[in-house]
Amino acid sequence: MNRSNSRSSAITNGIERTPNRAMLRAVGFRDGDFEKPIIGIANAYSNITPCNASLNDLAIRAAEVLREQETMPQVFGTITVSDGISMGTEGMKYSLVSREVIADSIETVCNAQRMDGVLAIGGCDKNMPGAMIAIARLNIPAIFVYGGTTKPGHFEGKDLTVVSAFEAVGQHSAGKMSDRELHEVEKHSCPGVGSCGGMYTANTMSSAIEAMGLSLPYSSTMTAGEDEKTQSTAESARVLADAVRQQILPQHLLTRKAFENAIAVVMATGGSTNAVLHFLAIAQAARVPLSIDDFERIRPLIPVLCDLKPSGKYVITDFHAAGGIPQVMKILLDHGVIHGDALTIEGKTIAERLEKVPTEPARNQDVIHAWNKPVYPTGHLTILKGNLASEGAVAKISGVKNPKISGPARVFDSEEECLAAILANRIKPGDVIVIRYEGPKGGPGMREMLAPTAALVGAGLGDSVGLMTDGRFSGGTHGMVVGHVAPEAAVGGGIALVHEGDSITMDANARLLQLNISPDEFARRQAAWVKPKSRCNSGVLGKYVRLVSSSSIGAITDGCVEDT
Repeated sequence: MNRSNSRSSAITNGIERTPNRAMLRAVGFRDGDFEKPIIGIANAYSNITPCNASLNDLAIRAAEVLREQETMPQVFGTITVSDGISMGTEGMKYSLVSREVIADSIETVCNAQRMDGVLAIGGCDKNMPGAMIAIARLNIPAIFVYGGTTKPGHFEGKDLTVVSAFEAVGQHSAGKMSDRELHEVEKHSCPGVGSCGGMYTANTMSSAIEAMGLSLPYSSTMTAGEDEKTQSTAESARVLADAVRQQILPQHLLTRKAFENAIAVVMATGGSTNAVLHFLAIAQAARVPLSIDDFERIRPLIPVLCDLKPSGKYVITDFHAAGGIPQVMKILLDHGVIHGDALTIEGKTIAERLEKVPTEPARNQDVIHAWNKPVYPTGHLTILKGNLASEGAVAKISGVKNPKISGPARVFDSEEECLAAILANRIKPGDVIVIRYEGPKGGPGMREMLAPTAALVGAGLGDSVGLMTDGRFSGGTHGMVVGHVAPEAAVGGGIALVHEGDSITMDANARLLQLNISPDEFARRQAAWVKPKSRCNSGVLGKYVRLVSSSSIGAITDGCVEDT
């Protein structure tokens, strides 16, 4: 590597750098080490959540290999919070906020210490987009290592994931599950370390990062705590060291083509609605033009090829055994719907990376379908607009039996109010639930609504009740639900103007989210709307309220300051 291009070259030159070198000697640098690239290892290890509980072993292995590669690894920590543990509580308001804290912390350390590259290790939902936002901002050679998925739990012959526990609450409340069965589901849903086992947000984002070329092939679907994951981490360290020598930068990888490839993969795998929010934020950091409408442009071109939970049958361990992301990408490449010339961190193109992957999925499995026998003919994430969402909203329509619901509005100004109504059996078939003031500013923090949506499914109302919110959904959510409604209620968006009993139409086929009142009445309500007092004015949530943008551009905090 040409040291004149090194960010850490300042430590090698001049007597005035003696104090810098003295500090580094205290953490293990010796004569000759000051000429080596310094590689940061952003380690999101914690035992707060099983998603991240195995990450420290991976950080240790990565550091060993980076030293073998004549670089100097420096490990630093970054935070994580568990969406699954905070779900349905006030704590969930901090989940999306943590994405920004993670991004800021990685950027801060790498820039303050003038690191030459970064290997980021994450597991839970926000570690991945947070790390990717930082990588895009930093533009130093970087690779992402996913901690891995958990194995499925088992009870009465069925595979379980954490979503099974949330849906069991609804089944129990509806009298469809006994106390004993509920307790058994709780005990068996999460059998060990690793991220939630369906194509929920964590596995959606790991898959997307692989599709973008910022992680190694097959790494996004490996199981946590197994030798395969440790070996992949070691190879990731070797690849990063070579990328530092070759100066393969994120700006070479995070291109418009890479984002389009990632969108296609998310559509083909049945991924989480949160991908829309996170891709927009990462693209903003990478200065790549990407809009919410690009998802709708790509959606009709891509069939859903994978039968994965939450709306399908299989879990990620099954998907990995069937060929994982490389198999899906090879099918998409052969049918001309992804860019084979997009680059990867190994210095190869996507086409070169996939050269040895079979053109058709194996016949002895039913997880990945062939192009001409898809699970669904077109992508499952659709963008709805209308007077309730002039900037757009996101619906996940895989497995939805009734893509159009018109009915009376049941209006709730918080998640807790709605969940109480569902558990008390006050929601009826044909209702359209509105959960508002849960957006980026209004919540604040844009909470995920897994508890009420899972309760609806558990109560047998998943196909007959619509739900819309300016909040988010867990990747485990399914049913006729629409999130990310923008503009949000807290800034006077159409969702703030809905009255109890109003007629609402949710139509995924027509991509419409409509409050069925006259334009004059809509304008009258707009004029009469009074902005509520912010729920948070201090601390990290208060800061977030002041900085965060609309969800329609990614709920970012570093590129668009709006009037609060």
